Formats: sequence, structure tokens, C-alpha cells
Amino acid sequence: MKFPLLVLTIALSVQCTAQQSFTTNGADNDRIITGADRIPVYLPLLKGKKIGIFANQTSVVGNTHLVDTLMKLGVDIKLIFGPEHGFRGTADAGEKVGDYIDQKTGIKVISLYGAKRVPSAEDLKTVDLLIFDLQDVGTRFYTYINSMQEFLETALENHKPLLLLDRPNPNGFYVDGPVLDLKYKSGVGKQPIPIVYGLTMGEYAMFLLGEKLVSEKANAINAYNITTEPTRDTPFHFQVIKCKNYTHKSKYVLPVKPSPNLPNIQSIYLYPSTCFFEGTVLSEGRGTNKQFQVFGHPSYPKDMISFTPNPNEGAKNSKLYGQVCYGWDLSGTPEEVLAKTNGRIQLKWLMDAYKLFPQKDSFWLVPKSGNMEQSFINKLAGNNDLWQQIKAGKTEEEIRASWQPKLSEYKIIRKKYLLYDDFE
Repeated sequence: MKFPLLVLTIALSVQCTAQQSFTTNGADNDRIITGADRIPVYLPLLKGKKIGIFANQTSVVGNTHLVDTLMKLGVDIKLIFGPEHGFRGTADAGEKVGDYIDQKTGIKVISLYGAKRVPSAEDLKTVDLLIFDLQDVGTRFYTYINSMQEFLETALENHKPLLLLDRPNPNGFYVDGPVLDLKYKSGVGKQPIPIVYGLTMGEYAMFLLGEKLVSEKANAINAYNITTEPTRDTPFHFQVIKCKNYTHKSKYVLPVKPSPNLPNIQSIYLYPSTCFFEGTVLSEGRGTNKQFQVFGHPSYPKDMISFTPNPNEGAKNSKLYGQVCYGWDLSGTPEEVLAKTNGRIQLKWLMDAYKLFPQKDSFWLVPKSGNMEQSFINKLAGNNDLWQQIKAGKTEEEIRASWQPKLSEYKIIRKKYLLYDDFE
């Protein structure tokens, strides 16, 4: 397979045996090994280079942060770039973070979720090679895929080699949801993909490049050279270090929470379905210890389960703080929660919440303009249809049927960029 817009190297077969990795299934010899864990594969590429690394608290090798690991190995890290929630992962969703010096390492951290979204040309003058290592959760509205796209574009535009250390997708075992209509493109959805898109970060980068979805200047990088083993003498613009023993059938449990409001695998499994509540007046569980596992509102019947959201780390400001909410609790063991989702986005919770809500005209968050086309639910759904379909009383299967034409087209395209065995 050729990808004509880049010099691409994919690390395939050298295995790191000294590092720890995590998976919910399989014996030790089947244990999933992340791209970051495979140090012998990519360390030779870093020696003698000045490195800039895009990372956060999920960027670990075993129990040690990737930055600390590489520094101990003599890698010269000049800059750290941080995404939404910051380099240490404690900032609120959407909170702007400034630049600072990391106290532990003494390295300057440049926020790419504050005054700027991409490194400047001046930043990149100090580095020879860039590394990207963030843990994704496989949903379109989770912003790290956008951060990766912008970082990839900047690397190509500035002719800086970029090494992407791939990690498993914990929701990578299915594909579902409406494909984004670009009319509703936003910070929580940039590309025409479904809500659950079934690609790792490495695969998604290849999809962006292969489908020419990056910037015009990045698309102008017009060469290809696919090899299976990276070496110090193999030039590249972009390179993926694959995971070992991962497939899209794997049920991967993250060793570190990816952001403050996705504290465990239960929240991650439910997130594709319950994130819709961010477009409503309901609490989606922020300010509790069951984020995206509980949802409710003070106006529901008081014989339902109750919870009271309050400010906490990563959720200092949100809806209905200090108010007793009544509603639903989807929590349970990982296996129980996975059974509730049944391998697809569940609309029934959103539909049931709408039907029971006493003031239906106030259920959806309405923008200041009063124009529902600009509403947050449209940004999450990627269309202006979902809220109207629910309001009109459409069944879940009728709504799902409306997704199928574009979803089927996407599934065909997705197959071209898989680096791992698929779930079907």
C-alpha cells in the first residue's frame, strides 16, 4: 500500500522485552506492548538529536513517564508540548493553559491548548525531531485527535521528522455513529468520521494523510518510501511505532486515566453514548466520581437515583453544582458496563431522558443566538438531525438507519489504513 504524500516508515517487528505493558486479556507472551514501550525500536533514531515531545500524563513506559525514561537514557529533550488538560493532565475540560517550566524536569512546557494550538516556527528552531505520544479514547469529540492532526501538519510544514508512538484504542473494537457533516465542524469534530471511528492514533494519522485531509502545505509533501524497519540512516517525515500484540478485537484497559473526567474504563466505554448529555441541561456526572456514568437533573422524579455534583479536580465549573440531581446510574464492573453498551452507541438513554423531562423545550442547550444549528448538541452529533429526530419521536433504529449510508462509506475507507487485525 502506498501513501503518496509523505515519507512514511512503520516500525513492525522488533519487540521490546524489558518494558511493562497492559491488557485485559492474554498470557504474558500475548501482552499488549505500546509503541512507547518499544524503546529498542526507536531509541537509535533519537541519539544525537534535539527532541520536542507532545505528551501528557498518559505518556508512560511501564510506570514511568516517557519524558523521564528518555532523559535517563540520555535523550536530549528540549521542549515539551501539552494538550487539553495540560502536560500533567489536571486542567479542566476546555481550560486554557499557559506555558511554564515543568518542576520535575526543568524543561519548558509549551501549551498547545491556550494562546496557540500549534508550535511556532521559532519553537521548532530548537529541535531536530518531534515525538507524539498521547492516549486516545476513540471518539470524535475527544480533542486529542485534533491535537495530533495539528501537530502532524506543523511537523510536515516545517520539515521536522515526526515519530508517533502508537497506543491501543480502548473503544477500537467497533465503529458507530453519524459521520460528521462538515457544516458542523468545530473543536470537538474536525473531520468526516463517525463518533466511534475504530482507529488508533497511528492509523488515524495515516487516514488523514492518505485521504488528503491535512493542510494544503502539509499535503504538498510529495514523496513516499515505506519500509518495515527504521534505522538511523532511514530518512522519514512521519513514522509510526506500532503496538505489539494489539488487534481491534482487544479490550485494552488504560493504565492511566486519559483526562480528569474519564477516570476508568467504565467511563470510557460509556463516553460515546453519554457525552451527548453535554449538549443538554442535564448533568453528565462532572463533579462526581462517576463522570459519564451517571446523568440527571433536579426536575426528574425523586424516586430515581440521586447525586449532587460539586467542584473537583478537572471539573471546577460545570452544570448544576450543589444541586441534587435525580436520574440514571449506569455504573458497574467493566464487564457489566461493556454489556450495557453492547458494542455500539446507545441512544436509548438520551431518548429516555428526553421523554421523561418535564419541560422538553428546555432540554437542549440553546446558544445565545437562539439558532439551534449552532447548538452544542449539533457539534457533538455532527449534524442538525439528531435532536430533531428525538423531538419527532423517531425510534432508535430509525435514527440509526439514517446514519448507515455515510457510515458504510467510512468503513470501506477505514480498512485501507489499518495497521492491526480488524474486529471483523
